[in-house]
Amino acid sequence: MSVLSGSSRGEIDAPIERCWALVEDVEAAPRWQRGLERMDVLERDEEGRASVCETLNDVKLVKALVTVRFSYEPPHRLSWTLVRSEDLRSLDGSWELEALGPGRTKATYSLALDPGPVGALARGPMVRMIRPLVVGRRPEELASALSRPA
Repeated sequence: MSVLSGSSRGEIDAPIERCWALVEDVEAAPRWQRGLERMDVLERDEEGRASVCETLNDVKLVKALVTVRFSYEPPHRLSWTLVRSEDLRSLDGSWELEALGPGRTKATYSLALDPGPVGALARGPMVRMIRPLVVGRRPEELASALSRPA
């Protein structure tokens, strides 16, 4: 099975610092990212940020338990890569944030994964169904989370 990949972009009516504060708080991601059921911190970096986490992801056909390592480049990039998974062969993702001016940010969410054994199920129409679940509309979810009262 080939790698499934995609990205979604959007402009958000919030300054990059607010966007970054939410994106870098990976522990809170299950509260606003659809399909992400759980994020358990296994290790923290010297700044106290989650650096290795075990996640439970619901991609409708299967729930994938995945351990990922995060890298932070504030306030522009958060990336992650697969450490361990029985369900996936590879996984790389990122948030890219770009300040567009006062109070506006361009957010890009990208993900590439090799579904491994599950990939045998993901052919043709299944790939078209899975891709939106995997990449989703993350910038819209980010904007919505930022607009909620604290």
